[in-house]
Amino acid sequence: MDEQLVSTPVGTARLDWFPTQGRQRATVVLGHGTATGVEATDLQALAQALPPLGIAVVLMTQPYRVERNPRVADEASLDRAWTAIWPGVSGLGEPLIAGGRSAGSQVACRTARTLGAQAVLALAYPLLGPGSPSELLGTGRPTLVVQGGRDPFGRPDQFPKLPPQIELVAIPSANHMFALGGPRPGPDPLAQVTDAVIEWLERRLRPAAPIR
Repeated sequence: MDEQLVSTPVGTARLDWFPTQGRQRATVVLGHGTATGVEATDLQALAQALPPLGIAVVLMTQPYRVERNPRVADEASLDRAWTAIWPGVSGLGEPLIAGGRSAGSQVACRTARTLGAQAVLALAYPLLGPGSPSELLGTGRPTLVVQGGRDPFGRPDQFPKLPPQIELVAIPSANHMFALGGPRPGPDPLAQVTDAVIEWLERRLRPAAPIR
């Protein structure tokens, strides 16, 4: 992992780069939620699982966490910081996917069209607040939502009817952090998250079906 500090209009952001081993096929840029930073287990799992497949991962820590400044934790500041780091992660020629977990997924949804992201990855999208169906439906890009079956911010069955370009994968029995909340039988939720993301990315990256 390589760490980079980036100046933005609302303070200093941090980028943790997880490069590929071999040819780079795509880059996935992921933001964190409000309760945890990029140490969240789902973000770290993807940062380990994707680079061996030729998909680089960049984890972005917002300035309000880097500088411990809650005054720049509002939506406008989050979007401005995310927009400011974009030139440094784009322009390499390969598909660029914007995403994140919870509040980070909201930032990706709000800015994907403007920034020209080819697709959006929304982990634990907070549908019931502070997110909204209109925010999710407005990405204008192919979007994957991965949602815990017991997520208090929106269970999979609470989502509205989604258009074909927005796919929803449910992780049964998992909560907002993709944990089971106690000993339960069944597959590991984090493995299910990474499997779902990999399957979706592989379909998007096939030469016959490029990200559009």
